[in-house]
Amino acid sequence: MGVPFVSDEYFKVKKGGISQFQTMTAYLGGSAFQTIMDNPVTAYRQLVQQYAKDLKGNAVDPRVASAEAKAVFKANPVSASMSGVMPRLIGVGFKRIPKFGILLGISFFMGEGGSPGAVAATGASIMSAPFINPIRMIEKQQRAYFKQTGATKPILEILRESAAQNFRPLFRGTIPLMGHSLASALLGLVGQPKLQKYIQKELGDKTSLGRSATGLVASSVVSPIYVLVTNPLSRLEVIMQTSKIDGKAYSVGSAVKEMSTDMAKFGLRGVFRGQGIGIAKAVISLTLFHEGRLWLQDAFKDYNIKHGYHAEPMPVA
Repeated sequence: MGVPFVSDEYFKVKKGGISQFQTMTAYLGGSAFQTIMDNPVTAYRQLVQQYAKDLKGNAVDPRVASAEAKAVFKANPVSASMSGVMPRLIGVGFKRIPKFGILLGISFFMGEGGSPGAVAATGASIMSAPFINPIRMIEKQQRAYFKQTGATKPILEILRESAAQNFRPLFRGTIPLMGHSLASALLGLVGQPKLQKYIQKELGDKTSLGRSATGLVASSVVSPIYVLVTNPLSRLEVIMQTSKIDGKAYSVGSAVKEMSTDMAKFGLRGVFRGQGIGIAKAVISLTLFHEGRLWLQDAFKDYNIKHGYHAEPMPVA
């Protein structure tokens, strides 16, 4: 018996050994695994970027912002590390199902199978942004007032404040998110797997490097490029999404002006706050995501072969 409104073709095992449904499940599983494991680094990076200004609204040196973020973590290590993890996990559904669904849908439609290309990445980044942004807004608002309160802001309180303005605040930062999401998809979802296959071919077959090691090497190559492109966009998101919901809303233009003021005072250090931790986060996140995804895809493929849904091609003599 089929699932209502879903074609049976979605569950059919393809020539690669797994179905579209199993590929989607593997992507979501890898994302959930990555989300839990990299949350402390994600939280710390936001605080480093958020504390670019003190409580009076004055720009502060990046070293001071970093010290304040560390102080928050030392005072509330568990709470700070796990802040925002619940909306992020919920976001694996609300954010990743639209993004991965569009990404893999376009990919399968174009005959790319489970290896998406640039067109699929571009389409997914633009079309999924309205679904992703509210979750990112809630996540950032949860940890936005740690310095003042030492606690995460309740999700229901964030939703109540947003409801008073017809939920419009939940869509702050959507435009920079589209750029961020596009870079993430092109470099992380498309570039990293292709680079890993190349590294596996060039190094893995000639050395003792396994898939996990070559994945780490690929992530280490892609991550600095990714962070260089996305760090300014991430700063714009933080500026637009951590201001008070019932207070002044930053437009993209005013957020860019805020960042320009920071750069005028502190140079490139002002623009690239959190760059170092961002690269570390990207390496960790990309590696964890793809390892979790590939492990699940292999498990699904083994299951399909074992139960006769797919046959491995015979080696050529």
